[in-house]
Amino acid sequence: MSETKTRTRPAAVTLTPAAEERVATLMKSAPGDAIGVKLSTPRRGCSGLAYSVDYVAEADPMDERIDTPGGTFFIDGASVLYLVGSIMDWQEDDFTAGFVFDNPNATGSCGCGESFTV
Repeated sequence: MSETKTRTRPAAVTLTPAAEERVATLMKSAPGDAIGVKLSTPRRGCSGLAYSVDYVAEADPMDERIDTPGGTFFIDGASVLYLVGSIMDWQEDDFTAGFVFDNPNATGSCGCGESFTV
């Protein structure tokens, strides 16, 4: 009988250490029912899709799950195809702070950077 080999599938999105640290910070101040943080790509903005990061209270079996040192990070199952190969970072300076995405699937984005096209 032959042995079946399974390969671990890489995560759709890679979180930088700064993004993982931000997830940990968010989870420390999360509402009591939050089990993690979820990334989705709702339709909005001038280019069509936007990045949205929110607390999630219930796991959806269709979502991708990434366990980070600071908490569980989910990726909306319907958004995975738009995000495969992306890198998510957290950047702060004197004027702004937020998650920043390097998405190889994006073919364009709006001038303000709030939305993207695939």
